[in-house]
Amino acid sequence: MAGKEWWRPEVFAARRGNLELRARVLGATRAFFAARDFREVETPCLQVSPGLEPHLKAFATALADPYGGPDRPLYLHTSPEFAMKKLLVAGMPRLYQLARVFRNAERSQTHHPEFTMLEWYRAGASIADLMADTETLVQDCARAAGVETLRREGQECDPFVPWRRLSVAEAFREYAGIDILVTAPDPWSPDRSVLAAEAARIGISVSPSDTWEDIFFKVMLDRVEPHLGFDRPVILHSYPVSMAALSRPSPADARVAERFEAYALGVELCNAFGELTDAGEQRRRFTADMDLKQRLYGERYPLDEDFLSALEFGMPDSAGNALGFDRLVMLLAGAERIDEVLWAPVAG
Repeated sequence: MAGKEWWRPEVFAARRGNLELRARVLGATRAFFAARDFREVETPCLQVSPGLEPHLKAFATALADPYGGPDRPLYLHTSPEFAMKKLLVAGMPRLYQLARVFRNAERSQTHHPEFTMLEWYRAGASIADLMADTETLVQDCARAAGVETLRREGQECDPFVPWRRLSVAEAFREYAGIDILVTAPDPWSPDRSVLAAEAARIGISVSPSDTWEDIFFKVMLDRVEPHLGFDRPVILHSYPVSMAALSRPSPADARVAERFEAYALGVELCNAFGELTDAGEQRRRFTADMDLKQRLYGERYPLDEDFLSALEFGMPDSAGNALGFDRLVMLLAGAERIDEVLWAPVAG
């Protein structure tokens, strides 16, 4: 609408305070990693494979050959993960990146088609180490922002008290009354009919085309997520192993994976893994995910063969985390929408 352009001084002024807070949080983030001997890295946004999560839609482009050869298909990455893991193989033991990442067809109060992902990896680290990193990082950022609580829609969450650790199985029992692991007697091939019956029992509508994973997310979004991270942040860990294509199974329970997400005020802040290092198993999981994408959306993305070669060469045991930097700033600023903490929005 005329007169509402983001660059008009009176419009920009409404979020200038948020952007000044963002700058302080950015400085605290870099200080956090510098104090722990991490190296900040920069990897290309243009990649052979954008990332292989079945439900993410990437932006496709082509690299023109300056010498008249054929164009090469490339994608804007949905995460810098593959390139950063190659740097682990190359010998970088601690690295982080504040990456611009791109996800098509995503726009909401907490989604934007281009956003900032804070991603870090630690060779020799456990998933518990990454939980501690995340908790301390958010607390450092809150101090830099000059706030004592995270805020959203009139609710508050205290990041300075010990964060709650809650397994996915515990969360489903507590908030939905469902034993999620019983619905997956074969951990790699969960039983859709069992979970569909459980969802129907608690009043959640299920369509015949819904997969086990679709039903999982319906229950998660309707009954579990709305309770996560009120009064204090929650680390939701030990996801069913079929739902963690890039993480290794837990040595304590092969039914679940070394994966966690942190939530505050119902908002997912990050997604972390104890990283899978088996190249053959990784190829199998990638192929299965692209087969699913083909069935659901009629397209598939290429595998990054260079990444699989790096895994085969030997990636060290490690753990990594991807945190939505804009979402963190949004909660620190008490903003209602992610656009309110961006210097400039994507048009449209």
